[in-house]
Amino acid sequence: MTTIGIIANPASGKDIRRLVSHATVIDNNEKVNIIERVILGAQTFGVKKIYVMPDSFMMGFKVMEKLELSGELNVEIEILDMKIKASPKDTQVAATMLEEMQVGCIVVLGGDGTHRLVAKAINKVPLIGISTGTNNAYPKMLEGTVAGMAAAAAATNAIDYETFCERDKIIEVSKNGELVDIALMDVVISDEIYIGAKAIWNLETIKHVIVSNCHPASIGFSAILGANIKIEETDDFGAALKINSGTNHFLAPIAAGSIVRVTSEEVQRINLGESFTLEPDYKGMIALDGEREVSFVKGDLLSFKILRNGPRHVVVNRILESALENGFFQR
Repeated sequence: MTTIGIIANPASGKDIRRLVSHATVIDNNEKVNIIERVILGAQTFGVKKIYVMPDSFMMGFKVMEKLELSGELNVEIEILDMKIKASPKDTQVAATMLEEMQVGCIVVLGGDGTHRLVAKAINKVPLIGISTGTNNAYPKMLEGTVAGMAAAAAATNAIDYETFCERDKIIEVSKNGELVDIALMDVVISDEIYIGAKAIWNLETIKHVIVSNCHPASIGFSAILGANIKIEETDDFGAALKINSGTNHFLAPIAAGSIVRVTSEEVQRINLGESFTLEPDYKGMIALDGEREVSFVKGDLLSFKILRNGPRHVVVNRILESALENGFFQR
């Protein structure tokens, strides 16, 4: 049976950066609308069953009710049998379940932090990310209908999705020789000592930024590197930058509508498999894809390694172009 999974984070897009920037708000009602469109796109092109992560806003149940009432639901929907805690752990548990069930594709609605949690749980199942967070560098602004079509193309095996997926880079974060966590896009080291609202936003506290990918058209903390260098998903390297120090001056969009002047030293390239190490003379926090997660104290040895062993994401345009060539739309 052809199956896909949907993970929608009800907390994405609600962090403190909404208060200190001009970010677009995608509320949970709009996420329900997006899920509907994913399902309608997927069922039309051969998906027979869709698993949805349960959440405190009951998005999956609301989608089922709306599509049943409208008479548009032609696919079986099952809400995953898991106890929700209304915490980030829900996302990781759901992703683990979907990986173990070997669904054909997972569609994720959330920001960089949500996708980082999914990335920690999956390795084989291909991923399509839809941006519903604040400063999103990893997931893209993608129409739900198109995401559903692409997920169907990957899941039905009508298209060889192996050819149309790219293995993501990740940044492994180690402290005193022990692996403690990963990031997908960027790691920020700051001298802030409290987790607080988790989302990092005060540029003055930041010491280093490390990225796996960056681009001048991106936004968020990876954009600090993106204002100096372009690193594609397919490039076998990343980079680090020490900021609030040095003689390099430039502008970077660190949040929606917020372009700031940054002072930095020179960009340091980090090849795949190489370690970038720091031994800070201060205590602080490490933010992973925009969220403060790891604390450290003066004298801790911090190590960051970029590897290509993250999740496989579906290149949506590429898989649908191949679908066109292979008669996928002819029904």
